[in-house]
Amino acid sequence: MVEDSGLDIMSLNKYCNSSSSSSSSEHDKKIFSKLKLNLSEDFPQKNAEILSGQYGTNLLLVGIALMLGNATHNPLIKEEYLLSFLTSLMILQLIWMMWYILVQKRQKNAPTEKDAHATTGWIRGGLTLLALLTLIMDAFRVGYYVGEDACASPVLAVYPVIHATHTIAQVHFLWFHIKDVIKSFKTLDRFGVMHAVFTNFILWCHGVMSETEHFMNNRMRRLTALGFTNLTIVLDPEPICNCTTSTCNMFFNSLAYLYPFNIEYHIFVSAMLFVMWKNIGRTIVHSNQKRVATKNHCLTIGPVMGLLALASTIGVLVVYITHMESLQTRLSAISMFYIYGIVILALMCFAGAAGLLIYRVDHMPMDTSKNPSRQLDTELLFGSSVGSWLMAWCSIVAVLSTSNDPPYRWMNFTYSVLTVLEKYIQNVFIIESLYRQKEDGEREDPELTTSPEVFTVTSSLASPYNGIINQAYETPERPCVSLDNEQEDSKHACGSLSKPLEVSLPRENKVVEPLKVKKQVLKNIAIFLILCNMSLWILPAFGCRPQYDNGLEQELYGFSVWTTVLNFVIPLNLFYRMHSVASLFEVFRQV
Repeated sequence: MVEDSGLDIMSLNKYCNSSSSSSSSEHDKKIFSKLKLNLSEDFPQKNAEILSGQYGTNLLLVGIALMLGNATHNPLIKEEYLLSFLTSLMILQLIWMMWYILVQKRQKNAPTEKDAHATTGWIRGGLTLLALLTLIMDAFRVGYYVGEDACASPVLAVYPVIHATHTIAQVHFLWFHIKDVIKSFKTLDRFGVMHAVFTNFILWCHGVMSETEHFMNNRMRRLTALGFTNLTIVLDPEPICNCTTSTCNMFFNSLAYLYPFNIEYHIFVSAMLFVMWKNIGRTIVHSNQKRVATKNHCLTIGPVMGLLALASTIGVLVVYITHMESLQTRLSAISMFYIYGIVILALMCFAGAAGLLIYRVDHMPMDTSKNPSRQLDTELLFGSSVGSWLMAWCSIVAVLSTSNDPPYRWMNFTYSVLTVLEKYIQNVFIIESLYRQKEDGEREDPELTTSPEVFTVTSSLASPYNGIINQAYETPERPCVSLDNEQEDSKHACGSLSKPLEVSLPRENKVVEPLKVKKQVLKNIAIFLILCNMSLWILPAFGCRPQYDNGLEQELYGFSVWTTVLNFVIPLNLFYRMHSVASLFEVFRQV
């Protein structure tokens, strides 16, 4: 009996141990499956953004290191080495874009989500125009290097061909895929899009350095011709090789006029691709609201004043470039530039302040919904403003510190102060316009506002006013007909329903008219600021840079330090002006 009981106890314990071990094994399997799921899905998706960002940053630093090694006198890193690196980056981006397009074509049954705010048709059209000018520059580069084929490396001819192919493929990609919200192959596409972002950013840096080198060479030649000498900088003569064709020098000199468009093309493409990178894996909240298409009446003051500013800019540019070649007219050319700048910046400050005053009267709340494109616009406006602010404050300190007293000294001071103030006001105006919520009357299409009232009695009674034909009544004099109630009750109902019509129509007229006036004023302000920003982009882009020639800042900071500062801030200022044009045009469309 004892043995039997012992056996029973042993068998019972064995059974209990097996059940507990099986439950623990199932629990371990669940933990392992959850851990495996987290490692296979959550971990890459949370860290792919950081990993791809670090990849792009290090790629940029490698490119900058190579460009700095090539920028020195008698560089050990030859130009063909740098161009080989840039060519390999473009080829890798071409491979990724081809792979992405093929994957999208194979997934026709699964439509890709789109971000309507990622870009607009006019932005892509403007980028296409910049791309065409970039292709012309590539053609000039090929013609220039063909003329030097006796001593030039073949890489110098291959680079513009690959760059042209890269430009065509990239424009196609931007037109048809820039709005895509990637949901499959997210980790791989994060690296692909980030590689494209920083490839264009490195090409922008290379264009900036090439344009700066060309400008500095021309400046040193002009100073040498005027009798000034500076032994601290020794520049190589250009072109390096002797041209074997008569058109070689023409191609080389034409490149200087196409550098600004190539620079703006790459920086805008980089910004658009960055928005696509931010949209990877994002959940788009669709809205049924339609934007109101307002009519552009009374757009006279803004366009006329803006065109006058643009025409005067062309005149200032021509006079400045021609008068800087002579010692007798240098001072007058610099003074003319500062007077022009003071007038333009003062008018821009007044226009931006007027727009902000209109917004202050309305007291509309700000739209805080998630929008990567709008957030990037804000960050780029502030980031690119730093360059101009640094240059302006350096000029202010130089004017107050130096003993040199040219006739344009206090003009430079006023111009610098207005530069700081103008960007401050314009940034606030643009950001508040982009983040501003629409009024209730602007949330829906005007043709759809009356559609819910078609099946109501009010809409039928208002047919003489809104144009809706009332099929229920043959004549306005016919009394209301009721099937269940008496005639007096129906007349009483008609009388009660007619009262809102007498009140709503005058109220609508009183609200719409001030709204139209406010919109027209804001549209005129936006157009004027667009043309003024284009004017202030044209001057430094095509060689009108008095900061190099006025001598005030150079006396305080020294030639090397001040030149380094200008080579850093002027490209940022050019980008700020072009980006402001794009943002203000979006403001014009949203008003």
